[in-house]
Amino acid sequence: MNQWRARQSQLGDQCVPGYNLVDEPWLAVRPVGGGPPVKLGIAEALARAHELECLVVEFSTQLPAVLRQVLLPVVAHATGAPVTLRNKGDRLAQKDGFTQDELDRFQAHFDKHHAKFDLFDSVDPFAQVAGLRTAKDETKGSAALVATAASGNNVPLFANRSDADPLDLTPAQAAHWLLHAHCWDTAAIKTGVVGDDQVKAGKTTGNPTGPLGQLGVIVPTGSTLYETLLLNLPVTPPEVLGVPQWMRGPHEPAWKPRKAEGLLDLWTWQARRIRLIPHQDETGRPRVARVVVSAGDRLTPMSEQEPHTAWTFTAPAKKSAAALPERRPRRHTQGKAAWRGLDALLAPTRQSSDGAFETSVLLDEVSALREDGRLPADYALQVETFGMVYGTQSAIVEDVIHDAIPLPLLALHQDSEAHQLLLDVAEQAEQLAKAVNNLSADLRRAAGADPIPWDKGQRPGDLLLHTLDPLVRRLLAGVRDAGADDEVLERGRLAWEEVAHHRARDAANELLLAAPATTFTGRTITPAGTSGKSGKSQTYKLGTAGANFRHWLDEILPRYADAVREAAAARAAETGRALEPDPAPGADLDD
Repeated sequence: MNQWRARQSQLGDQCVPGYNLVDEPWLAVRPVGGGPPVKLGIAEALARAHELECLVVEFSTQLPAVLRQVLLPVVAHATGAPVTLRNKGDRLAQKDGFTQDELDRFQAHFDKHHAKFDLFDSVDPFAQVAGLRTAKDETKGSAALVATAASGNNVPLFANRSDADPLDLTPAQAAHWLLHAHCWDTAAIKTGVVGDDQVKAGKTTGNPTGPLGQLGVIVPTGSTLYETLLLNLPVTPPEVLGVPQWMRGPHEPAWKPRKAEGLLDLWTWQARRIRLIPHQDETGRPRVARVVVSAGDRLTPMSEQEPHTAWTFTAPAKKSAAALPERRPRRHTQGKAAWRGLDALLAPTRQSSDGAFETSVLLDEVSALREDGRLPADYALQVETFGMVYGTQSAIVEDVIHDAIPLPLLALHQDSEAHQLLLDVAEQAEQLAKAVNNLSADLRRAAGADPIPWDKGQRPGDLLLHTLDPLVRRLLAGVRDAGADDEVLERGRLAWEEVAHHRARDAANELLLAAPATTFTGRTITPAGTSGKSGKSQTYKLGTAGANFRHWLDEILPRYADAVREAAAARAAETGRALEPDPAPGADLDD
């Protein structure tokens, strides 16, 4: 028995009663049909999964952590993952949730492994290492687990507490943040512990972030918790499923770089060695205020089984005829709405050999289920995206990315009208923002100033995208409801172009009205050329800038431009008057 094992009985928190996640009400879930969230344990949440709409978490990135570290592994290990698409479709169609046979399997699993889910067990606490300690028996405040709390160098902007302030967590909160740390913890230096033979000078270095911190996480969700669980279970043969972390314990302080041994090992990856230190408050209720957090297993390389991300293909580091593009997880972009990444979400896996993107295997399976007729065209699929933005060598959390959009199933098929419509709309929004930015740049040059740099400050195109955001989301829901009705889709496309046209004109008018008088005459700029020769001179002025913008607008939104011209021609034919010319250069775009 090694040194850390010998100290377990001395350091165990036996005075605090157990807190078993199977039975204790630590999961907040919202009932179908609305109403306040109810608190349930794992067993009851699964039994009532068809009556529950979704998990409710304190911090958005806790949701994929709870799904991957607990709920999905329990379902997959107790009842098996779908072995074929047909099997997945049949299970997804069970409107009454899990069958009695599946519920019996859950009960048998919990009966056999019930003690493994005790958060404060003295020998094998859930997702922790019993007796984990430093050489000097030092501990940290529970803020070391909490991404939103000040802890060491991780001081969130506008934090209302300091590292010295105690943070008493309830067992439910501690469980959520424990799972969150395994998935999203920051990188860099971690506390060295007894039993870890890789500790140097009381610490370990070179620690990566938690596995999810290296991904742009994609979670498809349905109308009930049951549907969400099935949507997130990829088709997986039993022989490669593996076992969850609670079947691999008790865990020890020692860690190593290794590959994931199956999907369940990947989902329940122990990226840190952690010990929660509970105490009882003045009312006798258990609380967690102190923790030990040290280095954990390092996932090398990223598992090809990872279902909760899209992928990017990059040129191989070593160029040769036999070299294949490198497949890497695609991360979300800070400040960018999920619909602006539809090109990756809608890219099927069969495009991977020569394409730039590959969607999540989960979305690809949803597409196949729709193609087989096992899901209706108007199925209420939502896609939630999650990501973490780290700073200073990934040692601090700078921002959290979270978004949710409705995703029409037909758009997952490359040859569908819905697929092309959504890609066109996303591209049109980006081009409109670019056109507004170009107008701003031309007006600033005409006034004698430099354009706003793309990476500094907020450009007017960003504000336009913010204005267009609710319109795109409404369109996504409308396309989903329209199903395969191409006539409805075409009307929706024209309606989008009309509203987008007006929003872009409004943004342009603000710039034109704010332009100083000197922009009427403008300014001529002669750029420096090569070999000491001057480049071609160009004159920037308000009239030219306005005319260019109108031209861009008609090119970006051709259907609405054609509709306006046709309507004007019809009015001219009725009145016998000639068509009115385009607005004079520099005129207000609404004139």
